[in-house]
Amino acid sequence: MENKSTMPESKPAPEKGQNKRIVTVVLVILLLAASGAFVYKYMESSDLAAQNQMTQAQLDQAYNDLDSMSNELDTRILKIAQLGGEIDTLLQIKTQLEEEKKAFRKKAYKQINDLQGKVQGYKDLLLAQDVEIERLKVMNDSLLVENTELKVEANNLSASIKDLNQSKAKLEEKVATASKLKIEKVQILAVSSSGKERPSPFKNRHIDHLKIDFEIQENRVAPIEGKGILVKITGPDDNVIFDVAAGSGTFVFEGRESFYTIKKDILFDRNSQALSFLYNKGSDYELGKYILEVYTDDYKMGKTEFIVK
Repeated sequence: MENKSTMPESKPAPEKGQNKRIVTVVLVILLLAASGAFVYKYMESSDLAAQNQMTQAQLDQAYNDLDSMSNELDTRILKIAQLGGEIDTLLQIKTQLEEEKKAFRKKAYKQINDLQGKVQGYKDLLLAQDVEIERLKVMNDSLLVENTELKVEANNLSASIKDLNQSKAKLEEKVATASKLKIEKVQILAVSSSGKERPSPFKNRHIDHLKIDFEIQENRVAPIEGKGILVKITGPDDNVIFDVAAGSGTFVFEGRESFYTIKKDILFDRNSQALSFLYNKGSDYELGKYILEVYTDDYKMGKTEFIVK
């Protein structure tokens, strides 16, 4: 018979130990998982911090570059304006640049790449403007040389014109002088009532009227035109013999009004022309020296003297 006292032993203890090991393993796994997640989160946070720091540095650099471009653009605009170049387009670009600077902070992170591209674009623009400035400098230097040459030519031309005008004025003066009529062979005779003629000096009783003869010299320069020939006789008392009824009148000589004794109108045709005047005073002449002058237009053609004794 079997001994009932020899029944198999139960194993509760090993089951408890196994559970403990499972729990421990699970805890370890959980701890490891938690540690790994922490490490991942820590690393991710570190990467983000570094990325944010790099992003901010890039933003600052881009903004500083943008601001520097603005200042450089101001300099180029000023230079081009001083050189006489066209700056309207650059001023529009400058305005756009300032607007973008204001909006920069609001759109910072998403505009980094765009701004860096724009900065490069503005750099290219500045380089292009440097080329334009050099071109304008060369052109202005060329214009300066041309203007200097033109000024020299203008001065030379002005001097030539001045010389020409002076020569013309001198020529006109010479022509005017040469075209003035002159008289020659002047003769003053006292004509008595019987018709006898006597040269100066003569007495009052011999003078019924005066006969004045002279010739106008040939002048090929003078224009062919009508001339008024005026005879002015001044007595010893410095008064002009004047009688309106006998044909006397007034004329202007050297800006002053003067009297003439007798006048005759002629047509001068450049040839020598003899003239004769008869003048009846109607009264005795004062004794002394008389001056006879002949005028036409505004100049004197000649003069002579006669004496009544």
